[in-house]
Amino acid sequence: MTLDDSKQNDAGSKGKTRRGFAVMNPERQREIARLGGIAAHRSGHAHQFTTEEARAAGKKRHEPRNERPA
Repeated sequence: MTLDDSKQNDAGSKGKTRRGFAVMNPERQREIARLGGIAAHRSGHAHQFTTEEARAAGKKRHEPRNERPA
């Protein structure tokens, strides 16, 4: 049995291993996400909604799907 085999057996019946964010504690995940958000805003890649965009999104969220434009 190799090291990879033992990891797969521990992960469950599908044979998938938990990696990355899946094995981190939630506090560490939030910290990494927070730092990523800060970096995105500093570099200008983060989108900030205007009041009009937020209002349109809220209206769209509350209307039935079959009434939304395609």
